[in-house]
Amino acid sequence: MLRWLWLSALLLVLDQGTKQLASAFLELRQPVLVVPNFYLTLLHNTGAAFSFLSDAGGWQRWFFAVLAFLVSLVIVVWLARLPQGSRWTAIALALVLGGALGNLVDRVVLGYVVDFIQIYLPFLPWRIFNPWPTFNVADSAITVGAVMLVVDSFRHRDPG
Repeated sequence: MLRWLWLSALLLVLDQGTKQLASAFLELRQPVLVVPNFYLTLLHNTGAAFSFLSDAGGWQRWFFAVLAFLVSLVIVVWLARLPQGSRWTAIALALVLGGALGNLVDRVVLGYVVDFIQIYLPFLPWRIFNPWPTFNVADSAITVGAVMLVVDSFRHRDPG
């Protein structure tokens, strides 16, 4: 099922291209309204999801880079061992891999991950996730792929 690596490569190119555009045309921390509740806001995230450990002092850059590299290796091996016909799982893994590699490139080259997509969820009664944390194409691919893997785990339950 390694034939699905093209999807990871496509996501990596799309992710890096959109990050370059955001970095070229947006000013750091200056939101630009696209449509109501959707902004483009350039941020540099030195941490992980939701800026976890962003103020840890610098060690997290290499920790998350090594972690992303190891996860990427595991995913490639997993893809290689998938039986033919496991298209849903292969697509999910390719999405996670493409996203992990996109953010890995940022960490290694820049020292931070470029985030720029910001969504406000006005229906949320609490402010902790409003606006929703700023993210990017790689984060979106990882999220969709992870959800697909969870759904896949329920689809293939052994009734016995």
